[in-house]
Amino acid sequence: MTALSVSASGAAADAIERHVPDLVRDSVASRLFARDATLWGPEAESEASIRLAWVGLATSSRPLVGEIAALREVFAEEGLDHVVLCGMGGSSLAPEVICATAGKPLVVLDSSDPDYVRRAISDDLEHSVVVVSSKSGSTVETDSQRRAYEQAFTEAGIDPAARIVVVTDPGSPLDAEARAKGYRVVNADPNVGGRYSALTAFGLVPSGLAGVDVSALLDEAESVADLLAADDAANPALRLGAALGGTDPLRDKVALLDDGSGIHGFADWAEQLIAESTGKDGTGLLPVVVQSEEDPEIQWPASDVLVARLVAADDETRPSGDSVRVGGTLGAQMLLWEAAIAVSGRLLGINPFDQPDVESAKQAARGLLEEGTGEGTAPAFVDGAVEVRALGGGWLGQAATVDEAVTALLGQVGERGYVAVMAYLDRLEDADLAECRRALAKRTERPTTFGWGPRFLHSTGQFHKGGPPVGVYLQITSAPHEDLPVPGRDFTFGKFIAAQAGGDAQVLADHGRPVVRLHLTEHDAGLAQVRKALQAGDHG
Repeated sequence: MTALSVSASGAAADAIERHVPDLVRDSVASRLFARDATLWGPEAESEASIRLAWVGLATSSRPLVGEIAALREVFAEEGLDHVVLCGMGGSSLAPEVICATAGKPLVVLDSSDPDYVRRAISDDLEHSVVVVSSKSGSTVETDSQRRAYEQAFTEAGIDPAARIVVVTDPGSPLDAEARAKGYRVVNADPNVGGRYSALTAFGLVPSGLAGVDVSALLDEAESVADLLAADDAANPALRLGAALGGTDPLRDKVALLDDGSGIHGFADWAEQLIAESTGKDGTGLLPVVVQSEEDPEIQWPASDVLVARLVAADDETRPSGDSVRVGGTLGAQMLLWEAAIAVSGRLLGINPFDQPDVESAKQAARGLLEEGTGEGTAPAFVDGAVEVRALGGGWLGQAATVDEAVTALLGQVGERGYVAVMAYLDRLEDADLAECRRALAKRTERPTTFGWGPRFLHSTGQFHKGGPPVGVYLQITSAPHEDLPVPGRDFTFGKFIAAQAGGDAQVLADHGRPVVRLHLTEHDAGLAQVRKALQAGDHG
C-alpha cells in the first residue's frame, strides 16, 4: 500500500487529464529529482541550480539523526526539557507541524510582539533549550529574539552557550558569530530554500530535541521518493501539481481543509510553500486555510476556488465538486507537496524558488525603524480606541467610523478578489480574533485569509505583493501592554513590529493595493471595537 494518495474531481480532474500526459512525456518528474535546473526556463535557471537539494534530503539528512539524538541526551542529563524555537517562516512552520503531529511540546517564538516575546522568555527559563534558526543568519526578528534570550540567561546566571543551539547556513553572519561565542552550531544544506527545508536541520533539529523520532519522518519521505521521481501518469506529484496549477481558467484560490488527515497544522505549512513559491509575476495560487465544512469557501466555493482536502493516508472517499483529496503520512506529504508545487510552477510559468517581494517589505520596515516611527502616514480619523489609516488610493470616501472604514474597504473587492486580514498582535493572547475570517468570507462571498504578523510576511506576504492585484488588505496593529527593549539595539520590540506593519502597508499601497490600518491605541477596548466591526453581518 502506498503512503500517498491524490484523487480529484471536476476542474481538478480535468487539469490532471489535460497536463499529466505532457508532464510524463517531458520527463518532468525524473528531471526534477535529477535536479535539472532548466525545468522552469532560462530566467529561473540560476536560482533553481542552487535550490534543488531538497529532492534528496531523505538520504542526505540521515547524519543529522545521530547528532540530534546525542545532543538531546546531553540536555536530558542536565534536566533541560523545555525546547524553544526562535525562527521565522520556513525555519519555524515545519517544526511546529512535526511536533504537533507527534504530540511533542515545542514553544515557537516567531513574533516581534513584545508581550509574546516576554511571555516566552519568562516561561521555565531554568529548563529551557533555545534553538535559534535563520538560513540567512541575518533575519532581524530571529536576531532580536536571540538577543533577548541571551540577556535573560545571563541575568539568571546561566551561560547562554550551554543553552542555545544555532541552525544556519554555513558561512552566514550568524554562523560566524555563534561559533565565536562557543555556541553549538548545526549547519543546514545551503542548496535548499527556506520553505523547502522541512527535512533539513531547520525542521529536524528542533523537532528531534523536542522528542520527535525524526528518523521515522525521513523514512516516510524516502519511501515515496522513487514514486515521485517516476515519469508515470500515476505519479502523485504530477497529479497534484497539475490539479493546483493547471485548471483552466485558473482556480487561483486554494481552500485547504483538514479532513481527518491526522497531521496537525499541515495547512499552515503548505500555506507558505504555495504562496511564496507561486505568488509572483502577477499570477500564483493563494492558499486559504479554512477550519470546517461550514466555512463559505467549502460550502459554496466561488468559480475561482479549488478545494484541497487533506485526508488520512488510507482514505478512499471519492472526491466531489471541484476538488482534490490528498492523503499520506507527514514525511511523505511534505516531499509530495514540495514536488507538486515545483511542478505547478512550471505550469504557471514562474520560478518557484525565489521570493522577490518579501525583501521589499523588509527594506521598508528598516526605513521606518531608521526614521524612528512605525506608523507611517497620519490617521485619517480616530474612532474610540482605534486610529484608522487608509492607503492605496482614495477609496475611503466619507467613512468616519471603524465600521464604515471596513465596509468601504470590502466594497473594493472585485469578483475575483479576496480579503486578507493581517493581525500584528499576540497570536496566543488574541487567538480568537481569527474567528473573524469566516464572518468576512460570508459577508463578501469571497475567499478570505487570516495571517498573524510578522510571520505571514514570510508566507502569504509574497503573494499579496507579487500575485494578481485583486486583494484588499485589513491590517490590525496595537500598542503593546508593555514594550520590551531589544538588547544591543537602539529600538524596542514594539517599535520593530510597528515598523514591520508600516513597511508592509507601505509596499502594498505602492503596488496600488487598498489597505486599511486599524491601530488599537488601547488594546482591549480597541480590539473589542474591531472585532465587532469584522463580525458585522455574520448571522451564523
